[in-house]
Amino acid sequence: MATPAAPTPSLKFEREAWKAGAFWVAGVDEVGVGPLAGPVTAACVALPPGKRFKWYRAVRDSKVLSEATRRELAEEIRASVPYAIGWASHEEIDTINIYRARKLAMVRAFDQLEVEPDAIISDALPLPLKNVRPVIDGDALSVAVAAASILAKVERDALMVEMCERYPGYGFCHNKGYPTPEHKRLLQKRGPCPIHRRSFAPVAQMTLPLPG
Repeated sequence: MATPAAPTPSLKFEREAWKAGAFWVAGVDEVGVGPLAGPVTAACVALPPGKRFKWYRAVRDSKVLSEATRRELAEEIRASVPYAIGWASHEEIDTINIYRARKLAMVRAFDQLEVEPDAIISDALPLPLKNVRPVIDGDALSVAVAAASILAKVERDALMVEMCERYPGYGFCHNKGYPTPEHKRLLQKRGPCPIHRRSFAPVAQMTLPLPG
């Protein structure tokens, strides 16, 4: 039985917001929820009415795109519409938990956005912001959210390549901190480095104090 094709993002939700009177409609998404190391990264992308950039037809959920395609699309997105990036560090993830850190990164992205959105489409998460519409699988259904997912992924991947140079021996250049079998094996062998999330298994078990 053939695997169903991934849905193609559309402007359905954006058009509904524009029709209701919005001008800037922003999509927001985050990446880096599952890794054992590094931050969670969010991006927001604001779209105006009446524009039809070529990349609208090409964007998809970042997870289904190749690295080369993500980078190419990211350049096109950054060159054409307002966007911003927000981060929540591995320390913040350990302190407030990943769910709250995801929201924090998203809010920080909007703090950096050069325009004030009249409507926001979020990838499933409710946010403490005005006029937010959470959409399940928003990164697969909304052009703005898909664009945000691409920017967030490209930014976080670039950071993890830098971390690979700073903390060699964990494969961050290719696993980006995700719990691949290789990463788990290297983690078991070397122990956690400074950017590993202490609250995530199996790192948590490695950093527990020995019984007295």
